[in-house]
Amino acid sequence: MVNYPRWAIVVTILISLLGVVYAAPNFLLDRTAATDRSSWLPSKVMALGLDLQGGVHLLVDVEVSAAIVELQETNESSVRRALRVAGIGYLGLSVQNEAVVFRVRDAAQAAAALDVARGIDPDLTVEQTDDTSFRLFLSDEARGQRVRSIVNQAIEIIRRRVDGLGVAEASIQRQGDSRVVVQAPGYDDPQALKEVLRHTAKMNFKLIDEGASLQDALAGRVPAGSELLSEENSLDQVVAQYVVRRAIEVSGDRLVDAQPAFQDGRPIVTFRFDPAGGRKFGQVTSENVGKRLAIVLDNKVISAPVIQSAIVGGSGIITGNFTVAEADQLALLLRAGALPAPLAFLEERTVGPGLGADSIEAGKLASIVGLVIVIVFMIVAYGLFGIMASVALLFNLSLIIATLSLLQATLTLPGIAGIALTIGMAVDANVLIFERIREEVRNGRTPISAIDAGYRRALTTIIDSNLTTLIAALLLFQFGSGPIKGFAVTLTVGIATSMFAAVMLTRLMVVFWLRRTKPQTLPI
Repeated sequence: MVNYPRWAIVVTILISLLGVVYAAPNFLLDRTAATDRSSWLPSKVMALGLDLQGGVHLLVDVEVSAAIVELQETNESSVRRALRVAGIGYLGLSVQNEAVVFRVRDAAQAAAALDVARGIDPDLTVEQTDDTSFRLFLSDEARGQRVRSIVNQAIEIIRRRVDGLGVAEASIQRQGDSRVVVQAPGYDDPQALKEVLRHTAKMNFKLIDEGASLQDALAGRVPAGSELLSEENSLDQVVAQYVVRRAIEVSGDRLVDAQPAFQDGRPIVTFRFDPAGGRKFGQVTSENVGKRLAIVLDNKVISAPVIQSAIVGGSGIITGNFTVAEADQLALLLRAGALPAPLAFLEERTVGPGLGADSIEAGKLASIVGLVIVIVFMIVAYGLFGIMASVALLFNLSLIIATLSLLQATLTLPGIAGIALTIGMAVDANVLIFERIREEVRNGRTPISAIDAGYRRALTTIIDSNLTTLIAALLLFQFGSGPIKGFAVTLTVGIATSMFAAVMLTRLMVVFWLRRTKPQTLPI
């Protein structure tokens, strides 16, 4: 262990210096100045979490039941078409309790109706409740898979929308089966954030039912396959109502871009479809010239223009009674995509930056006091060797900060606790080595032999102790959430860097001193 190869010396010194260089931007007086430096200089700094720089905390519930009901409404339309094609008379076709239910008029057609129902969707379980009644529903396994898919999609859409607001280092994490925690550090407008998140932003293009009577629909007599929808102004006042076909002609899922713009001095939103959506949009407009096409967003009609001619090219505009801010928000929502289900806000907290500043100062004080106490103890207990361990401890701290900066980890209060804990744990390996060296000296070994035996025989114990701590940190990261994961990340990084500092850096200093001085006794 006393023999230290030249390549190992170079690697150890290089890693230690890189740690100092990459940790340096975090100690600039102006943190924002780190990002303004030349591109060849390190510029990454640790992001501060919600509890350190303030911001908005929201707990939302993804209403998966509404998404499943919407899925079943689509299946209801499919059942209606399939039964008509098969020539099977039916009654009471509707969605009840997340299931599609219907009855056949003639019991003799029950077997044919069963075959039709089974061909609708392989995820649906078809149950014949009596001679003429049927029920189509998702099994527990299929529903569970659908719920996971819905929540995962909702998390991704929420992330896009929050990023679109310019919030840096936002945290969006799943909690439980259907809940999502949204943290926006540095963002101070919870109402604006909720306004962006609350809209499902599901836009579809549907044809107006030209043959339906609006008066009958207002009286509750809406034709099968159609629905009554309203158009509202910016004050949420109903300005018009339409009977719209339920069938979606072109889905908003095909949108690839949406941008705010102006036409004749009025705010509008331009949109563009992907190739498949563009072809479908061109086909729909070419086949329905002279008819009205409703642009429906979240079950409200934005506008219902008359199709003057075929619209090819896959792009178009949305006009309405928009303000500039509303056009910007609508474009953002359409670009980010539609939520698969509505969101319900369960909890809202706003953390002021003053509390975060106090926490940062308290964390700094705790870390500095802990560092000073550890250094004093090591110097008093081990003399010159304690000084070497203390120097390695400072490099270890810089390596932790540098690694967290490169990983773009978010520093939270538990993360600061992890750093403070690591400072105390970092010299543990050196204590084991130095005590082993003392024992070898007492047994009569020469300085070189004692140091060699101390490092060699303590190495197994050091690896075992750090490995058990690493396992605990990995379990915290796997099963913890939010701040617990932050603590686990900091602890894991600290374990790795403290191993390097004790086994490589401190040993390099000891070996260098040993070769230069060739002592007869060890000052330990």
